[in-house]
Amino acid sequence: MPGRVLHILSQRPSRTGSGVTLEAMVRQAARAGWHQAAVVGVPAHETAPRVGTLAASAIHAVGFAAEPGGAGDLDFPVPGMSDVMPYVSTIWSTMTDDQLARYRTVWRQHLARVIADFVPDILHTHHIWLVSSLLKDVAPDIPIVTTCHSTGLRQMGLTPGLADEVRRGCARNDHFCVLRDDHGTLLRESLQVDAARITVIGAGYRPDIFHRDGAVTANAENLLYTGKYSHAKGLPWLLDAFLRLTVTHPGLRLHIAGSGAGNEAEALRHRMESLAPAIVLHGQLSQPQLADLMRRCAVCVLPSFYEGVPLVLVEAAACGCRLVATALPGVVDRIQPHVADRLELVSLPRLRGSDQPVAADLPRFTDDLTDALAAAIDQAAAAGPQPSAPLTPFSWESVFGRVQGVWQDLLT
Repeated sequence: MPGRVLHILSQRPSRTGSGVTLEAMVRQAARAGWHQAAVVGVPAHETAPRVGTLAASAIHAVGFAAEPGGAGDLDFPVPGMSDVMPYVSTIWSTMTDDQLARYRTVWRQHLARVIADFVPDILHTHHIWLVSSLLKDVAPDIPIVTTCHSTGLRQMGLTPGLADEVRRGCARNDHFCVLRDDHGTLLRESLQVDAARITVIGAGYRPDIFHRDGAVTANAENLLYTGKYSHAKGLPWLLDAFLRLTVTHPGLRLHIAGSGAGNEAEALRHRMESLAPAIVLHGQLSQPQLADLMRRCAVCVLPSFYEGVPLVLVEAAACGCRLVATALPGVVDRIQPHVADRLELVSLPRLRGSDQPVAADLPRFTDDLTDALAAAIDQAAAAGPQPSAPLTPFSWESVFGRVQGVWQDLLT
């Protein structure tokens, strides 16, 4: 019989891949009869955060300041799992010892209160990072499942002073869900946990939102990028490639769905605004709004240097887009087999760390990205609108079935 599960995400829901995953898990678990509550981190002024279908009374938020020094349970913005987030955030590597100490204390106290009130049978937390590492201190007798979205593993390299604490704390958790096989390998090596405690669940999308049915005809000259305004996403070099293509395709439009905060994001925003109307900024879109935009675009491009399993490509393929993406493991191993010849792969430049390209490789990278986009545009013009790709393994129903199996095994 379904029991009581408390979902835990230490950053804002809905705004990133892990937040979308949380919302999908909540919706699927509700259909399966689980009693649920959630703990999330949000700006203190955001009085009514939403998490899937949960009632407001079931969402227990830690409130962060909207700006440094502002009001909230903590007087700094929500730390995000990436150094560039689609909202104002605190970068982990810049946090002081005092901020980190207060962060731990507030989360421990908040979680203890919610757990005592809700009395969950199982905790499901997201990210191999600080909050996940302290859960066994708060709830030593409750089974804990942690979904690794891979960004925690990257953050260990960016913030090495916290890495040992995270490894030791998270290794105590009972089970781990990963998006890909190679994430499982990295997790075993990092946390020194047995393979039997790791389940590959994959990543999902909502076919009720992302589909080709009844769509308007996509324009072959409409390109789409959706994601953060970030160098790690390859956005500067996408802009360079796009400008080259406008010489031979003067009607080309690059639609940008997403946002960003910080100096890097603001510089990119200014550059893109200066290129209007060839570049169209849509800001942060809801999933239905994004799906509508995808159906109007012929090509979706993601030139990122680091991803888990990029759901945006799955969603775009479901809406009939052709795809251009860097040859990341999650793209090649998990997505390419299902989209076949509608995907153009771009070789990665050499990287320093997880997502910093070697400058000498960037001219070639820009050339390859330009060629891949040109090929996708030509194919879209010749072939016309594409049907939805066969993406059943990526449905949230399938993903949740694997997660639910983990919960049930731990409870029995």
